[in-house]
Amino acid sequence: MSSFNRDSTAEEVVDGLDLSGQIFAITGTSSGLGEESARVLAARGARIAMLARNAQANLEAADRIRSSVPDADLSTHQLDLSDLASVERFAAEAADQFDRIDVLMNNAGVMACPLTRTTDGFEMQFGTNHLGHFALTARLLPLLRQAESPRVVTVSSGGHRICDVDLEDPNFEHTPYDPWAAYGRSKSANVHFAAELARRFGPELVSLSLHPGAIPTNLGRHMTDEMTEAMNARIKASSSSGQGFQYKTLESGAATQVWAATAPELANHNGKYLTDCNLAEPGTSEIGYAPHIYNPSTEAALWNLSERLVGLSF
Repeated sequence: MSSFNRDSTAEEVVDGLDLSGQIFAITGTSSGLGEESARVLAARGARIAMLARNAQANLEAADRIRSSVPDADLSTHQLDLSDLASVERFAAEAADQFDRIDVLMNNAGVMACPLTRTTDGFEMQFGTNHLGHFALTARLLPLLRQAESPRVVTVSSGGHRICDVDLEDPNFEHTPYDPWAAYGRSKSANVHFAAELARRFGPELVSLSLHPGAIPTNLGRHMTDEMTEAMNARIKASSSSGQGFQYKTLESGAATQVWAATAPELANHNGKYLTDCNLAEPGTSEIGYAPHIYNPSTEAALWNLSERLVGLSF
């Protein structure tokens, strides 16, 4: 459906677009895909709210963006997705500073970290990658509703293929902890959340999830060489081509989420999972999606569980 592909860059995706007047809130902007997405969108005239846990690193990222986009309209905000009180504080700040949010890009994440807990006691990957963004979206919904055609873009991963969510023990309180299983659960949760958000609020808003591709970023800071080799072996074993990681550049890695945030044609594909700037297809490769996604009963159950865990209702 798209003329773009795995090698297309975020700049190519928005070439010719005028995003002046649109407000984008992006999590995880202190580096990597979040910073690149913010830079490219700002270059097309968008106003960017840059959200990150590390305030100093976020300021430095904003300076880097301004060095290439001197007139970039940026604001930086401290947001720790592993702390629900921080999410609440930012939402209050946003209500004071913005009259609407046109696009919320749920980009931030952690991957394959040792067993740790969020401030609120959730397993770190599920708590940050899913519950933090779930709570953020809930709290920003009033601002999204003020936009003419709001979108919520949630960055998942081909890592959803590792396993589905565990609705009985989401925080590894009874299950032996495995960092890759925790990552797979959280990335499956991202896909389920995006689909259920579309089901509950479409056509009021467009909600999409995506796999950006394998990109060397700070996301992999917890990975040892052995973990990387094990993950590569897992991908090779499950792929019909027998190939492991097929790395993208940062510029190509940011393309799918920027396309998801801006492509008009995607309004007709609410709730879908994307990869390589196209609708993903089922399959065993890194870019194929696993059979357990697009499951309405799981999506509804996860939504209800998430509301109970974070103490919020949409």
